[in-house]
Amino acid sequence: MRRLVLVVSGLVCLTTAFSGSLPAQSAEDNRAASDRNARDSAALASASTFPGLRVTRIVGGRNLPWDAQYTSGGRLLITERQSKRLLTFRAGKLRRVAFPSSSVWASGETGLMSLEIDPRWRTNRRFYTCHGSPTAGGGHDVRVVAWRLNAAATAATRSRTLLTGIPATSGRHGGCRLLIASNGALLVGTGDAAIGTNPQNLTSLGGKTLRLNRMTGKPWPTNPFISSSNARTRYVLTFGHRNVQGLAQRADGSLWSVEHGTSRDDEVNRLVGGGNYGWNPVPGYDESTPMTDTDIAGALVAKWSSGSPTIATSGAAWVRGKTWGAYENTLAVAALKGERVVFMSFDSAGTFLGTHTPTALTKYGRLRSVSTLPSGQLMVTTANADGRDSVLRVQPIG
Repeated sequence: MRRLVLVVSGLVCLTTAFSGSLPAQSAEDNRAASDRNARDSAALASASTFPGLRVTRIVGGRNLPWDAQYTSGGRLLITERQSKRLLTFRAGKLRRVAFPSSSVWASGETGLMSLEIDPRWRTNRRFYTCHGSPTAGGGHDVRVVAWRLNAAATAATRSRTLLTGIPATSGRHGGCRLLIASNGALLVGTGDAAIGTNPQNLTSLGGKTLRLNRMTGKPWPTNPFISSSNARTRYVLTFGHRNVQGLAQRADGSLWSVEHGTSRDDEVNRLVGGGNYGWNPVPGYDESTPMTDTDIAGALVAKWSSGSPTIATSGAAWVRGKTWGAYENTLAVAALKGERVVFMSFDSAGTFLGTHTPTALTKYGRLRSVSTLPSGQLMVTTANADGRDSVLRVQPIG
């Protein structure tokens, strides 16, 4: 039996709803919520049938696999955050890749995290990681590095360090999501490192989405602040973020981010160059402030917000392919605390329409990353830290 999930005032509402009370709402808020509910219901009722989903465990027995990406020839590349392990999987065999794991710093939420595969992989065998790193003098930062996997897929060598100096403190709010856009630019989603001034400070790389040349590490030439006298500011695409955990590009070319909220308001944002997304937790690090501070002139409001409580949204990918039925062109968003994948619908203008949460993806605990296989099937990593984490394959059936 299929079950539709409607969004009520930004909350994913299920028959087994999350515990916790909602903040009081004004009459205006209630009217707005009612209007959204009617729109969501109409949009989902008019949608074609959602097919069933088959979920297969590709790799099991792991501990915090942060990301999994397809390379070629049926091979996957996998990162493990805390163990700092880089792994390959092919034809049922999981192997550890030799690489300088001592160059990775792991603490709290930070470690060996996001992966991206170069579009010219078949000729250059190049891939990218975003990870914590020790620095001179006993410090640490978050950085982006390009690597080359050898022909035997047994060892990786560093090609180039592309970007350093993304802030890191205790390891909290490490961000670190990568995406290669259709124009070849490399995007990096960063966290604020739990420092209140970082998101609004254009000279800090924290609390931003960044865009750079994936081969040279130079700022992308059409970045909104490319003429800045500050070298770091030239990398900034958008700012005012808390902890970007997901990046995805829609078929129409638009770029989207997913980020954690505080005790409320996980967000999905459509990225606009130079846009300020309104996170400004000052003085100090005041997490009672709203995710989008509308007192900031021009602050951009999220396309979707969880309301309260949060579900701890993480990685995301746009769903493509006719076999997906009504899932096609939805944004598949993994949830950690929510322990599910939420498929979100947006119209061509980016207006939120509604969600669908399949039962098949509510049985694996905390979910971290979502990526796409060449067939259009999805891969999802789990994040339960119990030695039984998995890489899952998701495909439509029926």
